[in-house]
Amino acid sequence: MKTAQDPRHIKRTEIMQELFAWDFHQEKKPLSQIEQILDNLPSIDAMIEKAAPAWPINKINKIDLAIVRQATFELTHSSKIPVKVIIDEAVELAKAFGSDSSPGFVNGVLGKLIIDNNITT
Repeated sequence: MKTAQDPRHIKRTEIMQELFAWDFHQEKKPLSQIEQILDNLPSIDAMIEKAAPAWPINKINKIDLAIVRQATFELTHSSKIPVKVIIDEAVELAKAFGSDSSPGFVNGVLGKLIIDNNITT
């Protein structure tokens, strides 16, 4: 069972926080943990925009955006991690760091993204 001390959960939290910070200071060189995500950011953001057409990228809460970007990268580049684990972790991060509406938003966007891109477990 996952706990707050699970190393994988801690790593995801660190990556989400780095993505969040990077969004405010894009001119700085990113930390190595998020370089792969940033290298794929145009395609990641395009998938997010398609999954949440009512929410342009610049209108999404920055913490929610960091969580969704990280999860989208994992869904599209980490075949070893089960889809349900990625979604669960993203929703847990949204509960811990986002607003009251963040878990539902994150879950909805990722659910639509999975359908739109035929991502399987």
